[in-house]
Amino acid sequence: MDRFIRKDEDDALPLYSRSQEGGMLASPRDLEPSRSSSRASHRTTSAQSRSVADEYSFLTPTEVAARLKTSLTHGLTPGEALSRLRDHGPNEIPHDEPEPVWLRFLKQFQEPLIVLLLVSAGASIVVGNMDDAVSITVAVTIVVSVGFIQEYRSEKSIEALNHLVPNHAHLVRKQAPKGSSGSRSPNWPGAGDKTPDLTDGSITPEEEVLEATSSKVMAAQLVPGDLVVFTTGDRIPADIRVTKATDLTIDASNLTGENEPVRVTAGARRRSGPGLPSYNSTTLQLPSPSSATPANGAAGDAKRDDGAQNIAYMGTLVKSGHGQGIVFATGGNTHFGTIATSVSGTESPRSPLQVSMDGLGTQLSKMSFVIIGLISLIGWFQGKKLLEIFTISISLAVAAIPEGLPIIVTVTLALGVHRMARHNAIVRKMPKVETLGSVNVVCTDKTGTLTMNHMTTAKMWFFGVDDAFDVDSDDEATETKPDPATLRILRIGNIANNARLARKYTENGAAARAVLSSTQGRDHASTYTRWVGQPTDVAMLDLLDRFKEHDIRDSIGPRVSETPFSSERKWMGVTIGTEGGKSDKEFAYIKGAIDKVLEACDSYVTKDGREIVMDSTRRQEALDAAERMAAQGLRVLAFASGPVTRSARSRSAVASGGSNRPESPAPHGVEEHYRGLTFAGLVGMSDPPRPGVARSIRKLLRGRVKVIMITGDAETTAAAIGKQLANQITVKPVLRGDEIDNMSEEDLARAMDHTTIFARTNPDHKMKIIRALQSRGDIVAMTGDGVNDAPALKKADIGIAMGMHGTDVAKEAADMILTDDDFSTILHAIEEGKGIFNNIQNFLTFQLSTSAAGLSLVLICTALGFKSPLNAMQILWINIIMDGPPAQSLGVEAVDKDVMNRPPRRRNDAVLTRPLVVRVFTQAAIIMAGTMLVYTREMLEDGQVTRRDTTMTFTCFVLFDMFNALTCRSESKSVLRGEVGLFANVLFNWAVSLSLMGQLLVVYLPWLQEVFQTEALGWRDLLGLVVLCSSVFWVDEGRKWWRYGRNGGGWGVTGSGTGRGGRRGGGGALAAAGYSQAV
Repeated sequence: MDRFIRKDEDDALPLYSRSQEGGMLASPRDLEPSRSSSRASHRTTSAQSRSVADEYSFLTPTEVAARLKTSLTHGLTPGEALSRLRDHGPNEIPHDEPEPVWLRFLKQFQEPLIVLLLVSAGASIVVGNMDDAVSITVAVTIVVSVGFIQEYRSEKSIEALNHLVPNHAHLVRKQAPKGSSGSRSPNWPGAGDKTPDLTDGSITPEEEVLEATSSKVMAAQLVPGDLVVFTTGDRIPADIRVTKATDLTIDASNLTGENEPVRVTAGARRRSGPGLPSYNSTTLQLPSPSSATPANGAAGDAKRDDGAQNIAYMGTLVKSGHGQGIVFATGGNTHFGTIATSVSGTESPRSPLQVSMDGLGTQLSKMSFVIIGLISLIGWFQGKKLLEIFTISISLAVAAIPEGLPIIVTVTLALGVHRMARHNAIVRKMPKVETLGSVNVVCTDKTGTLTMNHMTTAKMWFFGVDDAFDVDSDDEATETKPDPATLRILRIGNIANNARLARKYTENGAAARAVLSSTQGRDHASTYTRWVGQPTDVAMLDLLDRFKEHDIRDSIGPRVSETPFSSERKWMGVTIGTEGGKSDKEFAYIKGAIDKVLEACDSYVTKDGREIVMDSTRRQEALDAAERMAAQGLRVLAFASGPVTRSARSRSAVASGGSNRPESPAPHGVEEHYRGLTFAGLVGMSDPPRPGVARSIRKLLRGRVKVIMITGDAETTAAAIGKQLANQITVKPVLRGDEIDNMSEEDLARAMDHTTIFARTNPDHKMKIIRALQSRGDIVAMTGDGVNDAPALKKADIGIAMGMHGTDVAKEAADMILTDDDFSTILHAIEEGKGIFNNIQNFLTFQLSTSAAGLSLVLICTALGFKSPLNAMQILWINIIMDGPPAQSLGVEAVDKDVMNRPPRRRNDAVLTRPLVVRVFTQAAIIMAGTMLVYTREMLEDGQVTRRDTTMTFTCFVLFDMFNALTCRSESKSVLRGEVGLFANVLFNWAVSLSLMGQLLVVYLPWLQEVFQTEALGWRDLLGLVVLCSSVFWVDEGRKWWRYGRNGGGWGVTGSGTGRGGRRGGGGALAAAGYSQAV
């Protein structure tokens, strides 16, 4: 079983609602050949799903396998799995049928302002003004279409975010071996365990030529009967009857509300009477959905004890240990699925930025209504026609009120999230995109984030050698037969090991060394090996290969127990028994931190293989050797082994004829079992820094973002990595975990001024570090990958989980997932977060300046007694440009390459900053004045308002808008200096081109001339308008050049804030305090 624990690949995330079909539920009576005709209509209730789970919990693993027509060791064949998938559909949570597109389009006409415009069109028909009626109807249809497309894109963008992270499951399936006539691979599940096939005690002829292979599949492909393996940190992908369990506990708090993990075993429940279940205190109680009613059969079941001590429910999390089980329910018919179905339709809360935009829109709407009311009142006193006043006022309201603002914000955020995903950063919670731009402290793990997470053995030490010696691939030591001490280290590293052959070697039996191990898929971390698994495990088996020794795990006695590695325990151990359990002795093999391993030892082995009692002098000698190796930046593992007395649990397991792997070793007293061992020696492993990490850290520092490294390694190892990343350390920047334990939160907060590396830490220290930083007002991003990192990830302002080696628990707690586990990706994400906020401010500037210019233009003309310079259709057309493609294209502007030269934005900084408001009013004033100039000039030539006058005014305003959009692409960068590339934003160029093309059609196409009441203009007219309208561009370019000169040749900092109050930020102070010296 242990050879199939997957820790080297992506773990599964929760399933998202993607399918409209029901899920699957294998009947405990028999698996029917086909249910495709009924699955769409069948929907299992919560009570029914738990009833099925009850029935399976009373069956033994053998009976479960027989009922589901599968094998406890081989699982299903690919053909069987495909047939069941075809019959029952994917393992996905069903969701409600979405509204038809046509109905959603028609609902756009329910907006109050649109209704008023349609009323205006109806009134025009009544009074016989058909031209106005048709024009208003066409314009309304265009406006509604644009709004519908925006909302549709927004929903699709958000929906697509749910599919950025693939959901995987690890399972065992039968596979025909290549070039084999029936022999089994030594690495199939249970081969090393010598566990019999428990289905019926024999193997069918068909299975004689099949091998069981561990593979990763999409969780949606799981079917009833699949044999699934899971380990610490995994999320259970379906309802599973557990058939093997080792120290297995499951966190079902998302189903039960109970925070205490439940211990899960593989044994069948006993019935206390005919048809009556037997319960105990360790069973799992599952509530019915809160919305359950008697109609669905779930009422009154909330307090019923389901006794599910051998059931792993979909959506729960493996808290410790590992296990194996058979899927019996999937999709909407799992307990998780029934609850999800019962609460479907609940709307997600809006993000803080969306709420802010809603508030801004409300304020602007109130201001707009006041101005529009004033315009209407003035027009009424001037004796204008009420229908004309009504139509113009409603059109102004449609154009001036930024009802599309929240939608554009959502689209911008969603597109930004997709861009981050292309750079290997998946943001699970879209509102957190806003927070990324405010982060000023990044706390990061060392292993796998700052380093490549590919361990290679570099040095070895044992008693009898003067100093650690090299064991790299070119060393002569690996070309000769190893001495007894070296061989002992190799054997311990071999036996206390869960790495396995890569699948290609399982299939063809080859021993070539040509595949990637734990860093598979990362070009910069490529190295040749034939093993996959945990990096340290792979490194030890690579060392075994280097010395030309064989893997003996399948030829020794059965593995009786395993004590998994944990960040608190800091060691891993196994015990090996004898064939048949005839002896009272077991042999223990452990590896881990030097101090922990030495605690278990009372003797040591010499170079020639003699065992000698260990005294305090020898202990200190081993500690000193480990210290010297750690000072070279090596990760040091100690190894020990020896006979131990067989535990009572092991004896009972053997006596009962059970599996040689105990289902759940006792959680207490395990450490006491590993005592009296013989210390073998040390191995030093190197994990080099990732390429580009040092450059990324320097760039973050320039942006006043402090980087803190947190590692469980020794202080010397951590400091050595700091030296490799950049300059020599001149200020002591390292704090150890034991020092943190003795510090108050206030003392730790003060220490942050000069501390950038934390060594010998555990997950609890992460929490204390976060609290100390947040007490200073810092906005903290924290990385993590383990189960115990989850609280810290939730506590941090931005929790960042590792996608390749992170557990599902960590991913679920995180706000962002790094699919490549690379620190440099965090830099890209922070840059993107800052860039997205800048883009939001840019299109706000564009929209507000356009809206303010339009309102003020109509207000001034009305106050002066002039006829409105723009008719209703022209105003609505301007609204399409303002809320349409040009505005949205500003939201996808590329991130400014100098964005990291600016300090982080304060969390509570307003979206509308003072410089932004000044810029809005400046540009609005230029647009309004220029358009007013054209209107009065044209009107005064003949003393009346003609079609030509309104056409010139209309086209002038539109051209002003296009130049305004160009200058709004950046708040500080100049187009003339090449800082903003004219062709860099393809979407912007298309949006402006289509808008100009549309304007030409409105002016020159005869039937559109009638709708918009325009007439054709001469080329001199157009040329003159282009020259005039470009003034808004030239004025803003002058502002940018003036700022550039004032800042001494730099563009300076945007209006989002130039510093932080209190103790926040301070890039220069932070750099001087230590981290720039450390890295």
